[in-house]
Amino acid sequence: MLDNRKKRILQAIIEEYINTAEPVSSGTILQNYGLECSSATIRNDMAELEHIGYLDKPHTSAGRVPSAKGYRFYVDKLLRDDNISINEMKYIKNKLETKVNEIEELTKIATNTLSEITHYTSVAIGPKTSSHHIVDIKFVLLGSKILMAVILTDAGAIKETIIKFEQDITVPQVENLNTLFRNKLCGMPLDKIDEPFEQYLMTEMNNEVRVIKPIIEQINHAIIENTDLYFEGTNKVFNFPEFKKLDVARNFLNLLDTKELVLDILDSGIAQDINVYIGDENENADLKDFSIVTFKHTVGNHDLGTIGIIGPTRMDYSKVISVMKYISKKLNEQLEKGMF
Repeated sequence: MLDNRKKRILQAIIEEYINTAEPVSSGTILQNYGLECSSATIRNDMAELEHIGYLDKPHTSAGRVPSAKGYRFYVDKLLRDDNISINEMKYIKNKLETKVNEIEELTKIATNTLSEITHYTSVAIGPKTSSHHIVDIKFVLLGSKILMAVILTDAGAIKETIIKFEQDITVPQVENLNTLFRNKLCGMPLDKIDEPFEQYLMTEMNNEVRVIKPIIEQINHAIIENTDLYFEGTNKVFNFPEFKKLDVARNFLNLLDTKELVLDILDSGIAQDINVYIGDENENADLKDFSIVTFKHTVGNHDLGTIGIIGPTRMDYSKVISVMKYISKKLNEQLEKGMF
């Protein structure tokens, strides 16, 4: 258990290192943070903090840098979550009050705003459509062998997909499809478009498997399996000194290219909580140089998507979490007003 002085010293070292990216000495702490103790006392406390794993000492410097354990203690016990200015709050409010037609649009605006203010790379996934209920579905014949399906969900999502057939599709068949799908799918969750329902449609369509099967397969692929992933400010991380190292830059670029890994990260957090993953806490070894902060947004039983920040472990956690919490608050207000 750390006493108050050691907590203040640890907090000072972490915040100084976040600002400068340079190892922090006892003299710097004494000069800049107004601790009422001697430099020798600070040095002794720094040595103890290093001994119990909260600080590391680079070989080429007399100063100390935070360890992943030190960052974790800082995030859990010491961090201020009101590190946001009046101007930043006004900017967020103005951006999120933009009138949109779909939740995905609001998610994109929030993702862009988060990156603009924090100067880190932000990433987001839209709502999971598999849990949404169908409000309307319509099929449009684009050609003798091409059909477009348009699905509207209760979360305001509009999904379109093109289905191609080997044989001609007739206008009466399309009319039957519209009637059947509307009668049986409206009010149903997208993830209930399953095999028994497929068999029912085949029977109703006089066992025309060649029509029904491609439709079900394409809807499952385009609506349920394909999750939209948004990145903003991907080039911003290269302004940080950590990313001057070739292996760190390479791992970051690989992360951006690995959609499944990013989706797993965004999907792993607890709903309505700010989730912070620091360095080695990430299960994948390629993420050891990064910290990831995510927020999974839900209202009732509705998944509204997840927003995250990716940056170095020397991340300004106070700024990121403060901005993320305020964006979450404004998103809730917009949703309560029905602004989508």
